[in-house]
Amino acid sequence: MSIAPPSLSQDLLEWYDRHARALPWRVPPQARAAGVLPDPYRIWLSEIMLQQTTVATVKSYFARFVNRWPGVTDLAEAPEAEVLGAWAGLGYYARARNLHACARTVAGEHGGTFPGTEAGLRTLPGIGEYTAAAIAAIAFDEPAAVVDGNVERVVSRLFAIETPLPAGKKEIRARTGDLTPDRRPGDFAQAMMDLGATICTPTRPGCILCPVRAWCRAAAEGRPEMFPVKKPKAEVPSRRGAAFVAIRRSDGAVWLRRRATTGMLGGMSEPPTSDWNARSDGALGTAAAPFPADWRASGTVLHGFTHFRLALDVYRADIDHDPPGDGWWSPPEAWDGEALPTLMRKVLAAAVPDILRTGMP
Repeated sequence: MSIAPPSLSQDLLEWYDRHARALPWRVPPQARAAGVLPDPYRIWLSEIMLQQTTVATVKSYFARFVNRWPGVTDLAEAPEAEVLGAWAGLGYYARARNLHACARTVAGEHGGTFPGTEAGLRTLPGIGEYTAAAIAAIAFDEPAAVVDGNVERVVSRLFAIETPLPAGKKEIRARTGDLTPDRRPGDFAQAMMDLGATICTPTRPGCILCPVRAWCRAAAEGRPEMFPVKKPKAEVPSRRGAAFVAIRRSDGAVWLRRRATTGMLGGMSEPPTSDWNARSDGALGTAAAPFPADWRASGTVLHGFTHFRLALDVYRADIDHDPPGDGWWSPPEAWDGEALPTLMRKVLAAAVPDILRTGMP
């Protein structure tokens, strides 16, 4: 079966004009046709947030960021700790640090204006191949090959690409480049994303509704769910560690410290924990506590990272003095604003069961 890219792209764009998802960072196709231009800042912010995260989760974070920092210069001028605090819960915290570094670069070296080409965008901190292509296509209408997970699935099915991922990514990107039209490449990229998100889904794809079914080799062969082909996943290792929640008796404040800027959860806030990482366990038991106190077991929390699972034994102590070392007391009403990753919020919830009444997510 042969693919006819011009006809395929036209059919897909006509479908997108009728069925485009309404997303807070997106300019609808009708508005785009009327001359409304996408805001590169909003496109960039959404693309960074959407890496390894769902659209449903990102919407509230995106609204929070653009309300607080309406433009790239506003974000550049914000303290990093505030940016990390607003990001808390989205995961992959190196993205937040790179986001802030990129904003400062755009503001300081580019006059607050994003480069308008894929090559120029690649020079910015935290912007890789996919993100540069997405911004270039959507914000600047450069015919760049935009390949996220949804597009990867659509293209692998259109061409029935048998090469397992990740080795098959090169062919998928090349095929996507062949399909991308010079006219409306940004809308085409978003149409491909929407097609993968709403019709060409990982399981039980809605082939009967697909606007490009006529060109889909996998559908013609009756095996769309076999693509993309993936290698068997390696077993995910398990790690252990301990977390220590010190609570000030007078007001219920907890003792927090800042994690090192490099490594897991870099720069985020935490109650002290033992030195666990993806390759080795941390120390266990009260002997690993950061200072002497009447530590009491408060259960174990489980958390999944990309490459390993972690179990943290949680201990609690009620104290009246300031602990040694760098850190600060954070009262319950301040926890929402702390740069606490999801794992550390689980730790606090285990140590202080009534934490949910503070309104923390």
